[in-house]
Amino acid sequence: MDWLVWISHGLLLTIGSTLAMPPQPPVRCNETGCILSNSYGVWGDRAECHIPSVIYPTTEEELRLAVAMANQKKLKVKVATGFAHTIPKLTCPSENAVLISTAKYNSGIKVDVENLTVTVDSGVGLRDLIDKVEEAGLSLVAAPYWEGASLGGIVSTGSHGSSWWGKGGSVHDHVVGLNLVVPAGASQGFAKIIRIDRRDPLFNAARISLGLLGVISKVTVSLEHGFKRSITHSYQDDTHLEYEFRDLAAKHEFADITWYPSQNNTVYRLDDRVPLNSSGDGINDFLGFQSNSIVVSATVRATEKGFESAKNVKGKCTVASTELAYKKLVANGLRNNLMFTGYPVVGRQGRMQTSGSCLHSPSTSILSMCAWDPRIKGLFFYETTAIFPASKSAGFITDVKKLRDLNLENFCGVDNYNGFLIRFIKASGAYLGQSEDSVVVDFNYYRADEPLTPRLNQDVWEEVEQMAFFKYGAKPHWAKNRNLAFLGVQQKYPNYSKFLAAKKQLDPQGMFSSDWSDEILLGKGTAKSDSCAMEGQCICSEDRHCNPSNGYLCKPGLVYTEARVCRYSPSSPSSIA
Repeated sequence: MDWLVWISHGLLLTIGSTLAMPPQPPVRCNETGCILSNSYGVWGDRAECHIPSVIYPTTEEELRLAVAMANQKKLKVKVATGFAHTIPKLTCPSENAVLISTAKYNSGIKVDVENLTVTVDSGVGLRDLIDKVEEAGLSLVAAPYWEGASLGGIVSTGSHGSSWWGKGGSVHDHVVGLNLVVPAGASQGFAKIIRIDRRDPLFNAARISLGLLGVISKVTVSLEHGFKRSITHSYQDDTHLEYEFRDLAAKHEFADITWYPSQNNTVYRLDDRVPLNSSGDGINDFLGFQSNSIVVSATVRATEKGFESAKNVKGKCTVASTELAYKKLVANGLRNNLMFTGYPVVGRQGRMQTSGSCLHSPSTSILSMCAWDPRIKGLFFYETTAIFPASKSAGFITDVKKLRDLNLENFCGVDNYNGFLIRFIKASGAYLGQSEDSVVVDFNYYRADEPLTPRLNQDVWEEVEQMAFFKYGAKPHWAKNRNLAFLGVQQKYPNYSKFLAAKKQLDPQGMFSSDWSDEILLGKGTAKSDSCAMEGQCICSEDRHCNPSNGYLCKPGLVYTEARVCRYSPSSPSSIA
């Protein structure tokens, strides 16, 4: 019998030999048509994305023919991958459109050892790429922490790891060239493949394109000779966090920080490359990305919902404290070999930089799976990611501390997940990248099953969110966040107009645009309506934008008073009734 250990909301560990089912495909069809969804099974506005037709090319030429067909028939085009972890509806097409999936265009991986590059089909998964590169004695330097993504998706949305060293932690800053399939005239077969490299004036537009310039068909990424990583987790109180993060990033190449505000605790990841002949065969198998028992996942979710409905903050705080102690005990999934035996944990770059073991389990059992899989009543959460200029991030941390200190327990909900993950990405020449060295703050928190259901401490997370994006001018991660985070986003990028000019050049008819992607790229707010603030579709300005029938009214922020948040008011007439 397997031994199951409950760790957290999003951090559940199954010890034993339980087999698991990998995630379901994002496109599902039946006799009535097809529906596209992300890996969490729901989009930001909860509306399903109906797809008229889907094409699965297996070669670059088939990809070109799919775009040509759409162009000839004057159809819109959107591209989905085999993973679909984008939270905004960037890949949802408008009516009169075709969806191209790169799920089967995922076999080409050509490593050039002499020139230290690798060229891959855009549908290739990150883990397959890493393993192939490591087999050749080389290493991919930058990658996101979650390996369940394709190279095309990673590059087009600006995905990243953590580093201010060298070329930095963003994958697109290690790209040296890519192929785009774009519409063309009849004489060129209605679509053509163009090669873009660092000498091309379109290069900085194409590196983060959100799928709006064309279809990425191949990506060439720079590599380095193989190396290992040495990781130590240093647990400290958070007294000096806002003064110490810069020094940490300067001293350690792949450093990050996990901040648990309700516990007054920080975990500094002292993470550096070491020579390939260093002793150690460690692995990073992050707890939150391991397979989890379906029963345990459902139990955790039910417990969390119970805390929410009872407004039981203390229950969440008990869980947060227990989780942190357990993470410390097992190094949050780091293993020296078969288990964690002590720091430092040293292992090859390809086994230490990214993880996602719940993706790779056999499909012969349904005993366990990724904890957020929509086929079970497991985890369901928001993910907010704010990217600050380094000069402004200390002020944000200070304000969050002020809000936390008003009532420490209000922050236990975020610590039930992974606290605040703080990472570092370097200034980039990409038009939709970061124009200066930046600090990325990422946090997850409870999301209700039904859109109109209020959340415990909802006002706290709305204030933190608005504080980040509007007081401190943080940029949203293009593949994450609720819609309000993108309000006015175009004003935050000095090269935004250059990106639009490149889009007009490559896609003059707007083939790759949709209403959904325009909401993100153009930062257009939706019309305010009853309860629109409950899931971040708007910022409240009237009580009706919250949920007055359940006692949630529109109120000013407590620290950032310009914020407008939905706060529970137990004395309101509606809540008393």
